[in-house]
Amino acid sequence: MSTDTDVTLVPFDDVLAAYDPALGLEVHVELNTNTKMFCGCPAVFGGDPNTQVCPTCLGLPGAMPVVNGKAVESAIRIGLALNCEIAEWCRFARKNYFYPDMPKNFQTSQYDEPIAFDGWMDVSIPGDDGEVETFRVEIERAHMEEDTGKSLHVGGATGRIHGADYSLVDYNRAGIPLIEIVTKPIVGAGEKAPLVAREYVKQLRDLIVALGVSEARMDQGNLRADVNLSLAPRGSDVLGTRTETKNVNSFRSVERAVRYEMGRHAAVLNAGDSILQETRHWHEDTGITTSGREKSDAEDYRYFPEPDLVPVAPSREWVEELRATLPENPTQKRARLQAEWGYTDLEMRDVVAAGAVEPIEATVAAGTTPQAARKWWLAELARRANDAGVELTEVGVTPQQVADVQALVEAGTINDKLARQVFDGLIAGEGTAAEIVEARGLAVVSDDGALGAAVDAAIEANPDVAAKIRDGKHAAAGALIGAVMKEMRGQADAARVRELILEKLA
Repeated sequence: MSTDTDVTLVPFDDVLAAYDPALGLEVHVELNTNTKMFCGCPAVFGGDPNTQVCPTCLGLPGAMPVVNGKAVESAIRIGLALNCEIAEWCRFARKNYFYPDMPKNFQTSQYDEPIAFDGWMDVSIPGDDGEVETFRVEIERAHMEEDTGKSLHVGGATGRIHGADYSLVDYNRAGIPLIEIVTKPIVGAGEKAPLVAREYVKQLRDLIVALGVSEARMDQGNLRADVNLSLAPRGSDVLGTRTETKNVNSFRSVERAVRYEMGRHAAVLNAGDSILQETRHWHEDTGITTSGREKSDAEDYRYFPEPDLVPVAPSREWVEELRATLPENPTQKRARLQAEWGYTDLEMRDVVAAGAVEPIEATVAAGTTPQAARKWWLAELARRANDAGVELTEVGVTPQQVADVQALVEAGTINDKLARQVFDGLIAGEGTAAEIVEARGLAVVSDDGALGAAVDAAIEANPDVAAKIRDGKHAAAGALIGAVMKEMRGQADAARVRELILEKLA
């Protein structure tokens, strides 16, 4: 029997030598509808506890639910984007279990008749040779349901129910529309199983955001991943007993949770014990899982059709209308943009990691070259966003403004160093790029009179360098150019300064 005490994990390579991992991922997506799934209460994040509730989402006697039509539409669009079949007729069911944050003691969900089923999603992962490798994840189902409330355990050291002095329940979240996306068992990933899990959740989130159906912010619980894992003896075609690690809240933690559970499962099995089918808690601070509760099978929930809701029967015409609204798949879009922009795999990986795909796309559309757009968003603006602790799109500069700055650089009005001061002005709200250049006096100086005087002063102050240039060592001109640029606060036309130095000395 598996326990949480004194477990020495089996090294990752040793796990793979003896076992084949199988994954299953259940991702809950909180939809961004205005109201809850079955009532008119606001579906917004935050708010004082128990202020966004009504008799329906509190499960009071006599309250009757009504299906949120926008949530159904979002569910269909998600299913279509995941290449699923859309049910011609489906219905809700009651999933019965007791938990303090379940006001009705059952969850209104879908059981044997989900709205979307039998789909797939291609996941791009780095290959062994540095090239991108595609791994197909098959989707079992995507079904509609409602979220539960939120328990707060007060007192104790862990914030969990064990050791707490008492618990509070906030029902604001109860009834929020959810789509649960469930994969079929993911087998054959081997050593890449943790990476496949991480990239699946990451790319699924990108797809959800592109669809516009959810903010999909893991830090706010808009998107939550449950990680199922089992090990089977290497070469076996029978799946092992699984555990489910609940509510993993970051891409990195999804990968870490898979690695940890692989090592823990192998340790239990190597000791001759059996894996307990259970839910487990992920601990971000320590990177381990601990036991939650014994996992129930479907029949234990006593599912039965929800008698207070009519079936959902989306017409084929409506489904096709919604199909026409789907955006380009984000993964395919990135591949297309990478080819159009001429980025290497490493460059595109950095762009994606920085969240700069859309800003660069808009900057290129405004007339900037892909390389120049990448330079500003990754080298300059990403640094500022990191220093400010904000997302790249929240740094305070628009793609059009970046294009305007680059246009001034290409026109010779400013150089890259002066452009950084222009960005200071843009973030401070001092006007357009051109207005900031004029107000701050940032324009590059190209006047031969002013440049010539600065060059003469630099030559006089550096006679040894001047002698090298007279002897034909033109590379030494860089030192004099630097002296002139320092004297003129970076506003000298460097190319013209070099020409003047060589005219005077060569």
